[in-house]
Amino acid sequence: MYVALGAPSVALPAIGRALAVPFGATAWILAAWSLTSALAMPVAGRLLVRWSPFQVLVAGVMALAAGSALAGAGPALSVVIVGRLIGGAGAGATVIAVFAAATALPGRQRIRVLGTIAAASATASGCGTLIGGAVTAWLGWRAVLAIPALALPLLPAALPNRRALARSGSGERNGSTERLDVVGAAVLSVLAGSLITLLQAHSVGLPAPVTLVVAAAGALAAVGLWWRVRGTPDGFVPRRVIASRGFLAAGLIGGTVFAGYYGVLFRAPSLIEQATGGGPLEAGVLLVPAAACSVPAGRLVGALTDRFTGWQVSAGLAALTVIGVLVVAVSAGPVPIVLGTASTACGFAGAQAVLVSLAPELVAADDHHTAQGLLSFMNVLGGGIGPAAVAGLSGIVPGPAALAVLAALPLSGLALSLTRRPTADRRPEPGTTRGCPR
Repeated sequence: MYVALGAPSVALPAIGRALAVPFGATAWILAAWSLTSALAMPVAGRLLVRWSPFQVLVAGVMALAAGSALAGAGPALSVVIVGRLIGGAGAGATVIAVFAAATALPGRQRIRVLGTIAAASATASGCGTLIGGAVTAWLGWRAVLAIPALALPLLPAALPNRRALARSGSGERNGSTERLDVVGAAVLSVLAGSLITLLQAHSVGLPAPVTLVVAAAGALAAVGLWWRVRGTPDGFVPRRVIASRGFLAAGLIGGTVFAGYYGVLFRAPSLIEQATGGGPLEAGVLLVPAAACSVPAGRLVGALTDRFTGWQVSAGLAALTVIGVLVVAVSAGPVPIVLGTASTACGFAGAQAVLVSLAPELVAADDHHTAQGLLSFMNVLGGGIGPAAVAGLSGIVPGPAALAVLAALPLSGLALSLTRRPTADRRPEPGTTRGCPR
């Protein structure tokens, strides 16, 4: 999944030239993937009630490969985006299947494993710039978009671990085994899609009437989601889960950090190309050190959570992200751009490990899969909002100003982290009254 975001980011200028579209419009290539990845995560969390993580993994990898092949062969940007939407959905399901196996581990072991996964994901997204640069230079941008399809022939490698991935979601409360709440999923999808579309309306030249229709659809979806949560407590967005003390805060913090990282990842390659006069390969090579910084960051959070609360660690990681975004915004040379990107990569890797590990502590044990899916939805949706916001603002204000505005998102995550109390980390007992704040 993460290479699928890092690698295309370097190829976006080439894609824009080849398909004769504005550079801002190519942000949809990243945003589309993030959008459906986010939407697929709560769906996959619910499917884990009926399917094993291995079954979800297989379905996810097949969708990921099919969508990536379509994106790589697309003759127009619209077809490329459809392929990325399909591939992103598969990637979201794949991530939840892996997280389901990891979060079933005991506390200390869980944070270590999640730290390793987070370091690997940040390294993959960062080193994806090198892979994307090399593949773009040697094979072309279409090959870059098709890279995630390589996950399909790698799927047999998971067979030896099938038993570890065979744990089902049978521990979820009985209400979760009911039919999937399609209406709830639909209104959440429309709300998320409308938000990202509106952010990029100016950069893609969306006509004013269409923009108004999208805004109206988003507003109606927001009202519909509120109504659905109140009227269907066991629906797609269970009221008891989002009412758990600290749950929404964790999702918002993660979403703002993801927005900062992916917003920088969208803009940094083109800034480096402008600063050096080089191409995608040079930009990819220069961004490798930034990706390497995420490895110790993902592992360090395990030690930090032994001394500090998850909220305190999250505050530090959000601060790193703010600093990184601002450094990239004000820099003209490649070195500070790389350093700023490295700072956001550390925030991304660390926040992912801390918040994913924190999720099981915020809800009852029988809501773990559902909570994990919704938390991941909020995080990855933030990853889609970041590039969309930078692309949309870049058509209105200069690029540095767009990044400076983006820094307000992780800054709000920092403020939210600082307001949390350690007592918010306590897990509610199973059977707690639904809808009551913890």
